[in-house]
Amino acid sequence: MPAHLSADALVDAAAKQTGLTDFGGDSYREGLTVLIDDFNAGVDRGWFTDSGGQRFEADALRYLATRLEVINYIKGRPEVLDKPIERPVFVMGVPRTGTTLLTNLLAADPARRSPLTWEIDDPVPPATSGTLYTDPRALAALEKERAMIAAMPGMGKYYRNSAVYPNEDVFIMAHDFKTLMIESKGRLPGYKDYIFSADVTSAYEYHKKFLQMLQADAPGVWNLKMPSHALYLDTLFAVYPDARVIWTHRDPFSATASLCSIISLSHQAFLGKPDTEWLAEDYPWQAAEHANRIMDFRDKAGEDKLIDVHYSDLMRDPMAVMRKVYAALGDEFTPEAKAGIQRWIDDNPQDKFGKHEYKLTQYGLSKEALEPLFERYLSRYDVEREG
Repeated sequence: MPAHLSADALVDAAAKQTGLTDFGGDSYREGLTVLIDDFNAGVDRGWFTDSGGQRFEADALRYLATRLEVINYIKGRPEVLDKPIERPVFVMGVPRTGTTLLTNLLAADPARRSPLTWEIDDPVPPATSGTLYTDPRALAALEKERAMIAAMPGMGKYYRNSAVYPNEDVFIMAHDFKTLMIESKGRLPGYKDYIFSADVTSAYEYHKKFLQMLQADAPGVWNLKMPSHALYLDTLFAVYPDARVIWTHRDPFSATASLCSIISLSHQAFLGKPDTEWLAEDYPWQAAEHANRIMDFRDKAGEDKLIDVHYSDLMRDPMAVMRKVYAALGDEFTPEAKAGIQRWIDDNPQDKFGKHEYKLTQYGLSKEALEPLFERYLSRYDVEREG
């Protein structure tokens, strides 16, 4: 059984590790406290393995330590906060609906700037435009990635990522302990309730500062992705008033099955095995809640506040979809953008690393049982069904 964790002890450990004490405010404490209390309750119930507990602790410590380093860097270079984030593009929607693919295609345009996996993990000092792909930290992360793929060649079929690909905003928001990603680490009902009801303004404000730091010597129009931006669109637009937001649509039954499959991998790491009962209870509801909150936002703000992209269209003819996306964004579809996107498509065929297979029945679910959850969404949007 893993040991209980202490929020205060984690804060002290991060300070000792970095030699820093200024977190830029205490907004992170509420989420951290809820999370640790929930983790400890799970330990008492025997949900987490010893190795899972160690991983959980290491992750929390890393989020705290990175926040300390980011705040310290900005204190030494406060002028980075004077440069605005202009017309950022956010990709969001129900999880597992093509957000990663669309974000990677946008990132293939050299005019766009994406937060890359390696620089989210190790952001201080920030890279320059010329070193985004050659920084020793990027090269070390790529080498680690190559070793992982060699050891587990099938991993790529679950999630198309790389040290030099754009990664999700969840890993930035984690520094404020307000991100749905953390909830995927196991059965954490208290933190789930918290993250679906919390005021996440502080997480978005930190997110903006983080981007301002990253763009200090590597500017560009930001290309960002996090499915769960869907949950907080009012806050997103409050912090980024000129944001351009894309909603990806997919058959919700296929998306839900894929979501359960992906979360089961996280369960394997922290719990030792998938908690299929929790997967079936939690994640269909989460998928529907993403769609419902977007529709609620559109009911208030208007349909044209968001850009719609359908997964089925993206899979059939990605270049045609990208032309439409650029038109909707009001951006020029330059020859450089087209060439970069085509290269990415050519280098990353579907099922490059194997086919990700998933079925609702693996989790004791069925389309018939889930239809009431998605009735509102499917009655409003003409989404192509998948089998």
